[in-house]
Amino acid sequence: MIRNTSLWAVAAIAALLVPPGAVRAGDESLDELQEKAIKAAVKKVAPCVVKIETSGGLEVIRSGAGPRAGMVRRGVGPTTGVIVSADGYIISSAFNFANKPTTIRVAIPGLKERKVAKVVATDQTRMLTLLKVIDLPQGTKLSVPEASPKKDMQIGLTAIAVGRTLTTETDAIPSVSVGIISAMERIWGKTVQTDAKVSPTNYGGPLVDLEGRVQGVLVPASPQAEGELAGFEWYDSGIGFAVPLEDIFAVLPRMKKGTEKVPVVLKRGYLGIYMRSTDMFEAVPTIGTVAPGAAGEKAGLKPGDVIKAVDGKEIENYAQMLHRLGSRYEGDTVNLKVLREKKEIDIKNIVLGSPEQAFPQAFLGVLPVRDDPAPGVEIRYVYPKSPAEAAKLKAGDRIMKVASPLAPPAAPLVPITRGRDQLLGLMEIARPGQQLRIEVRRKGGKSQVLTVKLGEIPDTVPDKLPDPEKASAKKALVKPGVKGKNVKAPAPAKKPETGLMKKTTPAADHTYWVYVPDNYDPNISYSVMVWLHPMGKNKERDIEDFVSSWTNFCDDNNIILICPQSDNARGTWTPGEAAFINQAIRSVSATYTVDVRRIVAHGMGVGGEMAFYLGFQARATIRAVATVAAHMNSNPREKVVNQPLSFFLVVGAKDPLKTQVTTTKEKLAKFKYPVMHREVKNMGHEYIDGKNGVATLEELVRWIDSLDRL
Repeated sequence: MIRNTSLWAVAAIAALLVPPGAVRAGDESLDELQEKAIKAAVKKVAPCVVKIETSGGLEVIRSGAGPRAGMVRRGVGPTTGVIVSADGYIISSAFNFANKPTTIRVAIPGLKERKVAKVVATDQTRMLTLLKVIDLPQGTKLSVPEASPKKDMQIGLTAIAVGRTLTTETDAIPSVSVGIISAMERIWGKTVQTDAKVSPTNYGGPLVDLEGRVQGVLVPASPQAEGELAGFEWYDSGIGFAVPLEDIFAVLPRMKKGTEKVPVVLKRGYLGIYMRSTDMFEAVPTIGTVAPGAAGEKAGLKPGDVIKAVDGKEIENYAQMLHRLGSRYEGDTVNLKVLREKKEIDIKNIVLGSPEQAFPQAFLGVLPVRDDPAPGVEIRYVYPKSPAEAAKLKAGDRIMKVASPLAPPAAPLVPITRGRDQLLGLMEIARPGQQLRIEVRRKGGKSQVLTVKLGEIPDTVPDKLPDPEKASAKKALVKPGVKGKNVKAPAPAKKPETGLMKKTTPAADHTYWVYVPDNYDPNISYSVMVWLHPMGKNKERDIEDFVSSWTNFCDDNNIILICPQSDNARGTWTPGEAAFINQAIRSVSATYTVDVRRIVAHGMGVGGEMAFYLGFQARATIRAVATVAAHMNSNPREKVVNQPLSFFLVVGAKDPLKTQVTTTKEKLAKFKYPVMHREVKNMGHEYIDGKNGVATLEELVRWIDSLDRL
């Protein structure tokens, strides 16, 4: 048996065994050898490859990050799976079950009738689903493939993608696509890459070597996104991915503990640290923040620590760290070597947690006055029934000093010299229930030290906020100077344009509209709302109609609108357009005075799904996501301590997507994100500026105003 060889290497060896004249007579002998090798490999694995047919569930799944016009059709046609246990367990891609089918039937080689299967486990980090056949005849032993050892897999080896969907005969030879292994350790160490043709019909099927051993199970996968549909954008691109079967067998005992009623869910291991720089390859992997309560904090990791090695393997950059940790599960242990103050420290047996173990955002219960260069933070509003109200804080009081909630009780109070942002930074690392010590200068001039027990951000917005005129000190261009003397920045050379403006990117390859209130004042920091239109609403008239419905809100509440235009004719969004949207935000921020704490991605339908995508993929910029009639297809990404993200979800009580939006709210809340969910009575699949939902639209405006709550 020949191992560690590609098809052409096999052909070369065979050529040595064929008389020279036979080879010179033509290439037929090599073609025959290729054909025989592939047929033999497929024949060997065929008894282990099953056809999976589903019914019920959602027929169409929207995916704002997907390239197929924002829509992925499911529940139509069969898919593929691989037998992984003789007693009836079958592994497949989680993509095949994203529509939550009510019935799953499996056609198994050697059995005449299709069998009923149930989902018993899902691997959320590799996006695999384990099925259990529940009506297998007693005594039946199914064929299980041999796994190709990862040590034997090399770039350039032949890889055969196999699927069982194109024939009605259960025992027929499955469909085949031939390529090579084009890369190893892809998607942060979880998959191998192939150039064999991979389509949704053979997701869940095997990638096979020339000996009929299974190299891996084919899945859509993405290095950026997560979830059942992540990576679907690679379909038909010449790139496919497979999770090594050796890795699947290693975790199979855990997955087999699941049942139909209590399925096992394997989650990605979460260390809970965030790098000082997100540069993947150049920056030294230095910890910037440590999530409160996460595995990293429990293990004693600290900001400033440099990660030198993971499980004894040295790393030099962030990408290498992700490769070492990307394949780990919640509950796995990891050993780190860190450099702290020029001393190397070994931290062993860190038990990885889950993003769901993150803490909710802590809440004092005040809104600050913005654009104020004076020392401290002036309070403009106190939330009813909040910790701040319990401590008798009032509008007009000024918080002058604060002690970090992570500091010892006797730690000295530190002066607030950087205003609101300094206090917000402390609140981001705090957790509900902690004591916050502050020095307050009362409106009358008297100072007082208070200890306040922090709470959680409520899921309500105040019914009425102070006049927007009182939200800003109107000194955004005034910076604190030497010895407390303020310095006014030079005025712009010319007054920036206002009103509705059509813009293009510097390369003139994308178009977007910007609305700036005519009463724009550069001394006030403006919130920015990025409107991501629904499907088909990308014409200039559609943008104008939307802006007209928001003009008064923008003028009265200091909001700038950015309205990008999707490029394709159907008016849907793709992940690639996130780059130009970010470019538009940067351009507006360079021209106008923008409050970086209140930049909101807002959209409806597939535009709302694009807003979710932006929120998680561009969180250095986006601070909030507001959607109408939109939902997420997968779990949220984990919270990032110094990049807070809030959500406002709206759906009509008569909207068919009502249940999915409610599920999205539950997912976000489970990951401890601040989320508000509003179901509008008598409203269907429509926006909230008509006769229904006006009160919710006004609440959304107040929510945008309160995003810098403390």
